This record gives sequence, C-alpha cells and structure tokens, in this order.
Amino acid sequence: MACSKLFSGYLPELIDEIIQYLRNDILTLHSCILVNRLWCRSAISLLWEDPFSLNPDQNFQHFEIYFHCLNEDDKAKLNEYGINNNLLLSSTLFNYPSFIKRLNTHTVSYSIENWHSTLKVHHNHQEASKLIYRLLFKMFIENEGSLDSFEIKVTSKDNYSYFNDTMELVLQNPNFICNVRNLMISITARRGYSRHIRLPEKTFAFIKFLHSNCNSISSFSYKFSDFYVNNRTLFGKCLSQMIITQQNLKKISFECDNYLYNSFSLLQTSNISNTLKIITFYSIDFRIIIINFQEIFNQLNVLESIHIINCDSLNSEIAQQIINVTKPFKLKTLIMYHDTLQVESLQLLLQKFGNDLECFKFGYYESYKPEQKNQLLKSIVKYCTKIKYFDLGKPDDISINLVFNLIENIKQNLNYLIIEYNFRHCSVIYGDICSNILNNLGQVLPSELEFLRLCLYIEPSNLKIFLENSQNTFIRRLFIRNLYEKKGEDILPYIKEYIMKKKRVKYLAVYDYQDLIFLKDEVNEFKLHNIRIESYINSYDIRENFKYCC
Repeated sequence: MACSKLFSGYLPELIDEIIQYLRNDILTLHSCILVNRLWCRSAISLLWEDPFSLNPDQNFQHFEIYFHCLNEDDKAKLNEYGINNNLLLSSTLFNYPSFIKRLNTHTVSYSIENWHSTLKVHHNHQEASKLIYRLLFKMFIENEGSLDSFEIKVTSKDNYSYFNDTMELVLQNPNFICNVRNLMISITARRGYSRHIRLPEKTFAFIKFLHSNCNSISSFSYKFSDFYVNNRTLFGKCLSQMIITQQNLKKISFECDNYLYNSFSLLQTSNISNTLKIITFYSIDFRIIIINFQEIFNQLNVLESIHIINCDSLNSEIAQQIINVTKPFKLKTLIMYHDTLQVESLQLLLQKFGNDLECFKFGYYESYKPEQKNQLLKSIVKYCTKIKYFDLGKPDDISINLVFNLIENIKQNLNYLIIEYNFRHCSVIYGDICSNILNNLGQVLPSELEFLRLCLYIEPSNLKIFLENSQNTFIRRLFIRNLYEKKGEDILPYIKEYIMKKKRVKYLAVYDYQDLIFLKDEVNEFKLHNIRIESYINSYDIRENFKYCC
C-alpha cells in the first residue's frame, strides 16, 4: 500500500501517515521538524495539538509563541501586568493557535501559574493569570481552532472564575467545540465544602449549549460535587437531555453519585443502547444503581466492556448481578480500593471474566487472611493471562513468591506494574519484604514495560541488584520512591549508572528525600541522555494510565 501511494504521487499523504504513527513519540516528532518543510509542517501540527500537556512544569515557550499572535490591544493588556513584548517572539512561521485540538483546563491553568511565576513580575498574580487564561481561549477561537477533545477540570474558586469567564467566549462561538468527540466535565470542591458553594453559574448554560450544539460526542465523563443548585431536578434533566441527544456515544464514564441513577437509566434508550460499547464506573456507590443494574445491562446491544475503578459497595450482591447479565461483555478492569470483595465472590468474577481481565488491583489486600491471599493469587494465575495493568498494593512475605509466578505468567501482556507501600504507614519491619522484592523482581520482568512504579523501603545495595537483574527490560516511564531515610545512603548514583548511561527509560521520576525534578543540574544531566525527568507527585494519574492500557 505504501509503495503504491509513493509511485502514484501521494508522497504528502504517505508522510502524513508516517507522522500520525509517531503521534505519541514527542522526541521523534521534534526530529522530524528538521527533515524538510513538508515533514516540519506535519510534525508541527501534531506537536501543537496539545502543547500544555508537554512537561507543564518546565516547558513555557509555547506562551511566548502564542502571544505573538495577539493583536496590539491584547498585548497592551498583558503589558499592564508586566508581560511586555520583550518576552514574546518577534515572528512565527505558522498559525500555531489554529492547530489546537485537545484542551485540559486544569493543565492550562497549571501551566499558566508556573510560567507566570518564572517571570518575576510584581503585579496581581491572580488577575494576571485570569487574563492570560481568557486571552488564550480568545486567541484559539479567533484563529478558528476546533477541538476534538475538551476536558474541563474545575477544582477551586479561582478555577470557578476562570470557567465562568471563558465559557462566555465558548458559548458565543459554537464552532470551537461543536465537533468535540471526547468530553470530560469535572467540577468539584473540597470534601465537606461543596454544599456551601453554588455550582459555577455558567455550568447550566454550558450543559444546555452542549444539548443544542454538540451531538457527535463519542466519549463522555462527568463529575459534579454536591453543590448548592437552585433547581437540582432541572439541572439533572438538562444533563440527561444532553446525553440522550448523542448520536454516536460509544463510551461513558460515571465519576460521581450525583445524578447517577437517572443518567444510568438513560442507557437503555434506543440510540444509546445501540452505540454504547464501553462503560466505566469510577468512585461511584453501586447501591444507587443496584436496583436496575442487571435489567439495563441486558438491553445494551453492542456493549463490549465495563471498567470498575475504586467504587464503593462493590459487594457480593453487585458481583452476582454482574455475573448474571445475559448479554455478552468483558470485565476488563477491576480496581478495588475502599472495599474488599469476599473471596468467594471475587473468585466467581475471576472465573467468568478472568480470561479478558486486563487491569487488576486488590482492595485492602492486607485485610485478607494469609490463606485467602494465596487462594486469590492462585486464581489470578489460573484464570487471568491477559493482564496489562497489575497493582499489587502492599505485598507480604507469604504471597510475594506467588506474585513473582504471576508476573512470569503474564509477562507477555504486562505493561503497567505497581508495587508500593503506603509511605505514611511504612515501617522498618517491611525492610526484609522490600529487599526480597528488589532482589527477585528484575529477572521476571518482561523485555519492555510502559510503566513501573515502586514505592518501597529501598536500600541502595538492593536497588543495585534490581537494576542489574532488569538490564534487559526497557521501561518507558519509571517511578521510584524511596522510603528508606538513612542519611548518607543515596540511590541516585546507581540510577545514573544503570538507567541514565544505558538509556533504559524515556521518562523518570525519583523521590528520595526530595523530588528529583527540583534538582536542576541533575535534570539537565539526564536530559543530555534523552531522559525527561518528571515530578513524582504530579505525573501519576490512574485515569490517564487507563486511557492507554485498557
């Protein structure tokens, strides 16, 4: 096919296919810019689809490039806050704002805060950030940007103000989001405070706008705290209308209990029941929908998979309802956090769905008795051969050898592995267990991992053994947190010797007394070896992992 296109004169289309294949390989895309004008144009458009997500702690050049595109009046507004033309580029080759395709409002505001703090200007920080936020949206709209993905994450009063301000622009310019395919709305407040805070005023208008202007959403997730709402019933009805008007809704994620019952009940409507393929339950209480769970699932005609992540009331009753659904589907994700299923119920789920299970985490693993842990791990080894994501939680000496057997058994598919203790409760007594893990884990790892997270009591000599035994494993994103707090014991030299010099990772996060990302000289040294240092705390989001592994 490629040769036929080449000889038929379709070189631009062929190059575009190659560039699209490299979409998630940022370093290679930067190299493509240097090939020629055609490669440059294709690579630039991809790199600028979502520039805010590219290392928001350190990468700020996109602001200087974007603000070159502002008109003189808007530049004058920035100048009032000490952001003058000397900080902006004098010229640009492309219309960069027009390339925008994906926006996450939290990432945008986080990038703005970080960039503005580096300017060391002595003006009202909050008002300046709000202006920058608004000007970015204004610029995207004026340059005819059109979003494919819009993730709205509002978590504080400052964010509420940003949201209300920018939504006015969005509502007045429907072309900016009318073709959006992936939509996430998360408007939350601190636990216990939401009942005293009004839902941001533009939320209602925005939901109505979506109902009238956007009917091609294929992936939708929502989360609202228990805000004070003048007419809760009317708001819930408006949200429901927005959902049922979608013509091609393939994926829905329920991430809060508010309005859950009505929204879940809508799935049996004809246009949704014939398109919906994936359902994710994230941090919801199953008691709210247990009454009609089985009935609704039996009416979903093309359902392929469900994902259960950190949900409450995941008990034997809901497990039995999942098992009793007659329509075929796969349980691909079972991440337990607060609740711990009875051993018998969990074994029944594993027996029926284990062959298709891709992401798994125990609940309160330590609450199981030793013989129950062994029983469950043996069931996982027996039934679950396609696991891509495995979060063991806090292991113990009794079960760790079975864990090594499991990793060996699933290594052909394993992509994400997490073994960690809760650092708030870690104690020296776990040192022997952690030593056992580090001494034996390296030799059972697959040849390549997308993500490895180790939060352990790490003695440098044991880390050396792990790094030596895992030399044949390439780990794209490696996170290490050391709970061992003995002065004079530094793990960084071993990481440099076995990781940096041999280029065995692309992204690295290390927390040993402090976050490695704050050590600028070290960050630059790793950068010379094409390894990007990330923040250990800010770079890990379980939902982000599930976008790629499930």
